[in-house]
Amino acid sequence: MEEMEEELKCPVCGSFFREPIILPCSHNICLACARNILVQTPDAESPQSSRASGSGVSDYDYLDLDKMSLYSEADSGYGSYGGFASAPTTPCQKSPNGVRVFPPAVPPPPPQHHLLPHPGSLLPIPRNSCITCPQCHRSLILDDRGLRGFPKNRVLEGVVDRYQQSKAAALKCQLCEKSPKEATVMCEQCDVFYCDPCRLRCHPPRGPLAKHRLVPPAQGRVSRRQSPRKTSTCTEHELENHSMYCVQCKMPVCYQCLEEGKHSTHEVKALGAMWKLHKGQLSQALNILSDRAKEAKEFLVQLRNMVQHIQENGVEFEACLVAQCDALIDALNRRKAQLLSRVNKEHEHKLKVVRDQIAHCTVKLRQTTGLMEYCLEVIKENDPSGFLQISDALIRRVHMTESQWGKGTLTPRMTSDFDLTLDSGPLLQTIHQLDFVQMKVPAAPILQLEECCTQNNSATLSWKQPPLSNVQVDGYILELDDGNGGQFREVYVGKETMCTVDGLHFNSTYKSRVKAFNTSGVGQYSKTLVMQTSETGYTPCELKNLAPVAWFTFDPSSAHPDIIFSNDNLTATCNSYDDRVVLGNTGFSRGIHYWELSVDRYDNHPDPAFGVARVDALKDVMLGKDDKAWAMYVDNNRSWFMHNNSHTNRTDGGISKGATVGVLLDLTRGTLMFLVNDEQQGPVAFEGMEGLFFPAISLNRNVQVTLHTGLPIPEFYTPGDPQHPSSLC
Repeated sequence: MEEMEEELKCPVCGSFFREPIILPCSHNICLACARNILVQTPDAESPQSSRASGSGVSDYDYLDLDKMSLYSEADSGYGSYGGFASAPTTPCQKSPNGVRVFPPAVPPPPPQHHLLPHPGSLLPIPRNSCITCPQCHRSLILDDRGLRGFPKNRVLEGVVDRYQQSKAAALKCQLCEKSPKEATVMCEQCDVFYCDPCRLRCHPPRGPLAKHRLVPPAQGRVSRRQSPRKTSTCTEHELENHSMYCVQCKMPVCYQCLEEGKHSTHEVKALGAMWKLHKGQLSQALNILSDRAKEAKEFLVQLRNMVQHIQENGVEFEACLVAQCDALIDALNRRKAQLLSRVNKEHEHKLKVVRDQIAHCTVKLRQTTGLMEYCLEVIKENDPSGFLQISDALIRRVHMTESQWGKGTLTPRMTSDFDLTLDSGPLLQTIHQLDFVQMKVPAAPILQLEECCTQNNSATLSWKQPPLSNVQVDGYILELDDGNGGQFREVYVGKETMCTVDGLHFNSTYKSRVKAFNTSGVGQYSKTLVMQTSETGYTPCELKNLAPVAWFTFDPSSAHPDIIFSNDNLTATCNSYDDRVVLGNTGFSRGIHYWELSVDRYDNHPDPAFGVARVDALKDVMLGKDDKAWAMYVDNNRSWFMHNNSHTNRTDGGISKGATVGVLLDLTRGTLMFLVNDEQQGPVAFEGMEGLFFPAISLNRNVQVTLHTGLPIPEFYTPGDPQHPSSLC
């Protein structure tokens, strides 16, 4: 709990808080110290509208009051109020803990009363007194209640008392006659501390004394000093207890505040409910901060290990340098001293950077731990209103402290490696040009999984160099296997750190890896990434158990110029009376694929053709006229299969407006079949299908169709062993 001690000290006197009060800025100060730093302001410059006490200042009022501050953070250390004799120009002071403290105002002359004030009463607060927070330097003009208008921080007072008791000296036995020994127990009924010999002699565990309760001395001291909890009273109405919590003003209020005060129109909630809510919020924030503290401790261990590694690597590097210089001793004596100096400077620079970071993180961790311990002690308090007086400020401090441990704070600022190697190759006549050169190959790149994905038959991979790597990289080499567990092959060589590979097989698993190179050679491979081509863009972790379906559109770049596209290239028609061909923008070489085309317009009984084709199929004739296309052409009564201008399998049943034509390409069996309005049209149209096929249609101006992709395989079709014929239900 030693780290918490700074949280328990007054910023003015530097001692533990005594009767702390809460300023509107949420900072705390001793009541006596608050009286010492009061500054009196002139009546002409203290309008009544700006008067406020600690219990009734909103965030907006406080910003206005801040503009009236007699002192600012840009002060040179001196403060004055021109034309006002009671506030002379006096240098500012500093408290023992380094916080700037403003000088007390010159007290007014004592009133000439014949009656002396009560010895226990406080001196009256001068009129128009102003108090400035010694931590944030914001000022506030007090109202007629003076310092009594600020709420007392009973929670902080209780934490200070417990902390001081835990640090106090050991209690002594009260019955030892000469040199009292250290007490070991205390009897709660007798209210006496005993050492072991005196307890056996004066308090034997028999008879009536056997029923007495003996407790450890520390617990007994606490029970001695404990007093009944003081009831929290309202600062506006001192005879009323706090009973509710104002959500808008974020403070406990009493019943009279709700009836006649400024809180009458504000939203209020039960004091106990808000107490529990804020305790929960503080506990949750502490859990997050605790995780940050654990990371900071682990980070400090890492930094200390880096110091040892830097020292070891520095010694090794220096020895290597000396050995190389000794081999050229006759010509390199003068140069050797210079090179050693550079190594030592690099060594010391690395040590300095890491040690500075250790010192910085140690201080921050100590402050964080202190805040955590203080907050945990605050949570132990059972005073709801007292807790709620400081809970918002503590929650903000915890969140702000947690954010200070954010991204980049727990990252080493320096690497422990020495990335320089002495090149002893130059001839002796060029010894005066001898210098360090970079002779290391790049480290293995790191694949960024969150940016790697697959879409249809394309894969996008992204990578980066390891952090803290200072080795120059001239380029990268990306390699993929054949999707069948075969050998890796280069698919990209260049300086970019992201690459998209097209033309992969559908529903296939590919392995990928990347390596970097420079003038010194080629580095090691990255870890191997396994990716599966699938229906849409997913990261490798999301590809499991996805259906192997593809999404695609018509391809305007490969279509005949007479083809007209709409609906994001999903709808096609033609402006010619002749048949024109258009392909899909995705090719298939593996798997089972199904897509449909709906007939949006069908005039004058044309015969459009549906099927698949090679990328170089003819575009100005009906689909299937050449040996690069496999199709079914259909009119309003019947259909035929056609390949290389050969017509087969005439089947009754045609199409009309609103009809749907389905194409089922099974590359595991090498078959192609067609459906019309969800019914199979004829037998299996083609077999022995191998290679890369693109969805294709041919149509003229009398037909308009819309493409539907990403569809599951029809239920009647049962995929089977590719070595056996298909089975239809």
